[in-house]
Amino acid sequence: MKHKIVNAFFVLVLMLLVMVSFFAVVEIKYFALVACLWLLIVFWGSTFIASNYHVKTYCSNPFETEKKIALTFDDGPNEMTLLVLDVLRKYNAKATFFCVGKNIEVHPNILKKIIDEGHIVGNHSYSHSPFFDFYRKNQVITEIRQTDALIESVLGKKPTLFRPPYGVTNPSIRRALSVTKHKTVGWNIRSLDGVVKNEEFLLNRIIKRIKPGGIVLLHDTSIQTVNVLEQLLSFLKTNNYTVVPLEELLNIKAYED
Repeated sequence: MKHKIVNAFFVLVLMLLVMVSFFAVVEIKYFALVACLWLLIVFWGSTFIASNYHVKTYCSNPFETEKKIALTFDDGPNEMTLLVLDVLRKYNAKATFFCVGKNIEVHPNILKKIIDEGHIVGNHSYSHSPFFDFYRKNQVITEIRQTDALIESVLGKKPTLFRPPYGVTNPSIRRALSVTKHKTVGWNIRSLDGVVKNEEFLLNRIIKRIKPGGIVLLHDTSIQTVNVLEQLLSFLKTNNYTVVPLEELLNIKAYED
């Protein structure tokens, strides 16, 4: 893991500074500089999911040469998911829905509809709490297992794919995943539809980044996303792209046998 290499490097640098301080005066600012650099790298590695800093993450298939991409939706299920499903059905496109446990409890029938229409379901935590990044290992495990159980109660199989809330990884999540054995899935095309509502901006942002093997991050939570999805699928069809399930794009299994 990259975090081990980085940590080892900075420990070595600090040890060298300590050793030098026995023979010469080493100003405290040099220790502070090393500490700041380490913190910046850790922050970058934690918030940039494609860095693979804490956890090995599938963010695309860089070896894909055919015009294949995957669409993923976060934060459902909810009423807006039904409109997303309508558009996907119209274009015969299969997507992956990373579902939040507490939303499954409210909309189990919508989760069943996702499954019945041939889409993949992944785990997106139970609460999607803004404090999820501060949870300790056992709390993360509890959230993942709660959502696994809810998905399994409808699907009959346990999901193996996990997308951390906000795409943030850290040591607690890494240690939790070493127990639950989920594969972490990120993205390499972020639509920003969770914060931006301008449909033209969203569509152009995605289209500019489309290339074979890509994984698009969307949210099945707004009418803007539904409208953008319709235009995106039309663009992909016109440009001979095929939307495929994550299992096919990444050659991994979405559920336990």
